[in-house]
Amino acid sequence: MDIKKAEFVISAPVVSMCPQDSKPEYAFIGRSNVGKSSLINMLTNHKKLAKTSATPGKTLLINHFIINNEWYLVDLPGYGYAKRSKKEIDRLDQMIRGYILQREQLVNVFVLVDVRLEPQKIDLEFIEWLGLSSIPFSIVFTKADKLSVSKVSANVETYKKKLLETWEELPPIFLTSAEKRQGRDEVLDYIEQVNLSLK
Repeated sequence: MDIKKAEFVISAPVVSMCPQDSKPEYAFIGRSNVGKSSLINMLTNHKKLAKTSATPGKTLLINHFIINNEWYLVDLPGYGYAKRSKKEIDRLDQMIRGYILQREQLVNVFVLVDVRLEPQKIDLEFIEWLGLSSIPFSIVFTKADKLSVSKVSANVETYKKKLLETWEELPPIFLTSAEKRQGRDEVLDYIEQVNLSLK
């Protein structure tokens, strides 16, 4: 897929304020500091489409970006950021779950996972919830450039084994590096395939 146009559309605090059209939506979510903004900017060939920050947890709204006037990339708030009040965490949780469960245009959730870490409980619980809620999702490992190729491969295999303890089959899995632009074609080709299947 060739991305010719990527534009910010709206930041919505609730699902009812999201764009009122039927174009397919692909949501990106992960733990705070997983490299979500960097990945989105890499995928869209746009240095500052999603705001990157040294401070985790900057995304606090449901951010819609229209891509090639054909589909939406949706940047969701990260989860698991401890330096928030209980009230704020609950509000973000409700917003994220409300969007994922209620948004009919949502066709896939890309769950971002830092490939350097062993399987984290919070990620596994979120993935489990998506499965129980019958939400189509994919796993995107980020920061693949930060480890050796063999270590990356070993970590991905460990993750797959962990998932297969509870899953009969694995979701689509992508390996990416925003720095090296790794995985860009694979993720975009997948989105293109899904879009074609919806027509």
